[in-house]
Order: sequence, then structure tokens, then C-alpha cells
Amino acid sequence: MIDLLTQGHFGLFAMLLAAIVLSLTFHEFGHAACAKMLGDDTAERHGRLTLNPLAHIDPMGLLMVVAVGFGYARPVPVNPARLRHAGAAAAVAFAGPFANLVLAALCVNFLVYGLANDLALLQDPSVQVFCLYLARINLLLMLFNLMPIGPLDGHYIMQWLLPPGLAARYRELNRRWGSWALIALILLAVAGVPVFSSLVRLSDSLLPFLTFL
Repeated sequence: MIDLLTQGHFGLFAMLLAAIVLSLTFHEFGHAACAKMLGDDTAERHGRLTLNPLAHIDPMGLLMVVAVGFGYARPVPVNPARLRHAGAAAAVAFAGPFANLVLAALCVNFLVYGLANDLALLQDPSVQVFCLYLARINLLLMLFNLMPIGPLDGHYIMQWLLPPGLAARYRELNRRWGSWALIALILLAVAGVPVFSSLVRLSDSLLPFLTFL
């Protein structure tokens, strides 16, 4: 993203940065809200049950967004011992990507409705572009976090889906190698290797299916 600044595209840079911050905020809020509903108020006690970006954004993660277009937010603290139901940990993990899906759907339908009804706000092309980018980024963030490797949400969900024996083996393999695999993928992407191209194509292909209005 820093290339946008060096090329003088300050408006587009600000738009993308705002969209990424909002997407990360909704993602972490989803985790916190689901944990609260399932009996664990740890995130709430740490001030994370909020849509205030300042509660969720990690300074280093935000710097990485600016530098390489890829970053992260502060993980929401969860105490599995306080969760009330079997599979609750997987539900809390899924809640983050689900929050991104909901925000993407809201953006797409607001855009479709606004354009169809000549909503004044959407007469500004920059608002249209922002809504579209926000939807695309949220879908991409959802798909990325559902990957079952490293510390991503997908590895908690995968443990719940597998039979107990396979789940234990998968958990051990991911503990040893998952983070390294994720770091390798990220480094390849930063180096220009299109390792996440399929995720981008898939996220864009989902947009038409989110339109209900």
C-alpha cells in the first residue's frame, strides 16, 4: 500500500486503510461478542466488546498494513474454560469471519439499494468505490482467516470438525508447523508470488451472491 503514497494516490490510500481498519475491527468484535454470548466475558473485561477501532488495532499490525498491505489486529482474549457449550471454541473462532461476511453483505446491499433509489450519498463515486472495496476486503479477510493453519480461526474450526483422534494429530502438527507455514505463505505473497490469488478470485466471485435487495 505504501506504493499508493509514493505515486500520489493519497485518497485511495486513505480509503483502503479505513476499509482494512473497519474490517479488522468487525472481525475482532465478532469474536468478543460470540464469546460473551457463550459465557466468557474475558474480552468484555479487557475492553474488547466494542466497535471502537482503537481497542482492536495493533500498532505493528497497522504498520505492516501500510508497508506491505497485509497486517493484523490484536487477538481477542478468550478463556475456553468459561465457555458453556461443546464446540463453543469453534463457534467463537467462526464468529470473526462471520462478522466480516455480514459487513460485506451490508455494504453490497447498501450499494445496490442506494444506486437503484438514487440515494444522495451514493452520487459520490468515491463512496461507491469505498463500499465496494469494503465488501471485497471483508470477504477476503473472511476466507483468509478460515484457512486451517497457524493461529488462524480455521484451525480451531478444523479441530471441531475432525474425529477426536485425527483432531489431536492435526492439533499437534499445526502447533509445530502451522505458524511456519503461514509465515512462509505471507513472505511469498510479499515477495510477489501470487499465493493468495485463488482467495482473491473466490472472494470476488462471492459478491453477487450477497445481494438480496
